[in-house]
Amino acid sequence: MTCFSSLCIKKTASRPKHAPEVDDEVSGISNISMYTYKELQMATASFSADNKVGEGGFGSVYKGVLKDGRLAALKVLSAESRQGLREFLTEIKVIASVEHDNLVKLYGCCAEGKHRILVYGYLEKNSLAQTLLGDGHSGIQFSWFTRRKICIGIAQGLAFLHEEVKPHIVHRDIKASNILLDNNLTPKISDFGLAKLLPPNLTHISTRVAGTAGYLAPEYAIRGQLTRKADIYSFGVLLLEIVSGRPNTNRRLPLNEQYLLERVWECHEHGKLETMVDASLNGDYDVEEACRYFKIGLLCTQDVPKLRPSMSVVVKMLKHETNVNDKISRPGLLSEFMGLKNERDEKPKRDKNQEDKPMLKNSFYTESSGSGKVDDSSSSFRLVTSHATMTFNSIYDRSN
Repeated sequence: MTCFSSLCIKKTASRPKHAPEVDDEVSGISNISMYTYKELQMATASFSADNKVGEGGFGSVYKGVLKDGRLAALKVLSAESRQGLREFLTEIKVIASVEHDNLVKLYGCCAEGKHRILVYGYLEKNSLAQTLLGDGHSGIQFSWFTRRKICIGIAQGLAFLHEEVKPHIVHRDIKASNILLDNNLTPKISDFGLAKLLPPNLTHISTRVAGTAGYLAPEYAIRGQLTRKADIYSFGVLLLEIVSGRPNTNRRLPLNEQYLLERVWECHEHGKLETMVDASLNGDYDVEEACRYFKIGLLCTQDVPKLRPSMSVVVKMLKHETNVNDKISRPGLLSEFMGLKNERDEKPKRDKNQEDKPMLKNSFYTESSGSGKVDDSSSSFRLVTSHATMTFNSIYDRSN
């Protein structure tokens, strides 16, 4: 493997041709390895169907073996996707400059001709969405000890991005399918295509809304003003999922039980948080600690962003290094802002032409189930049927 800087001193004839805008962006990154397309073809048996382990609206993911013997996950972006190109460049710039035990490792990329490929370390145990929250066929036993380790690891990775990296990084898409697991079930935050850098002199940045329904902080979805608190909200939802063993939304349940955050809040108000702990643990867990983790999740999802703790404080609470504040205000629920719960409110139907719902700034997000997204061409909150979600997170080994 050669660094981009070393490629620059070779003869022009032997240098892969890159798109100008990719050249401009990637050439300034000195610590990124550049692969040729031929190398990656060999690594994946010409991107064979047998090596394909994920697919989404921005491209496909393949499992491969590099020349040095390392297993790799190759995120291949569709040549037609302009959105994919933006995410490709963002992901390189963000992840190439940081390294942490709880972040995925970027080996390098290929930007030869029309090809846009990111090369990551392969993570054998897939994502939390497909194992813990999936159909139960992963074969992985998520004990309370393992869940605790995963929660702390994710929190440490986010605290690193939010507070130690300069400028600070807001991930914008923290969710179960973007948490990958290695052989030791160590969690790795992945998919930095939507990440934003937060300059130190700014309290927030105004940007196009992006993320996943169910994890999206309401204040960010409505106003488009991004702060680290949006990530903290998403982490809070994820924390509830890990402890309960269920996704944030399950439309197969009765209407009043479909939304996890609402259910946990109701149980908290009635002093029954332990009833929400994953039944598959068969009682083999610390009840007090499980309820503590639920409370931390509720603290992270409070309606008022400034009341949410920083990620470094969250790490300390998860590790019992500081107390958990029992004074928790109600969570922020995007469904209430958007009027998506009218079917439960027993209110008269409004005229279909009445435009009184809040409007979202140019928005792009996917449902947590992967079954819908906001139409990016409109600023209104309008769900359309789509499966166009990038699933670098959908890495699994078909031999398992």
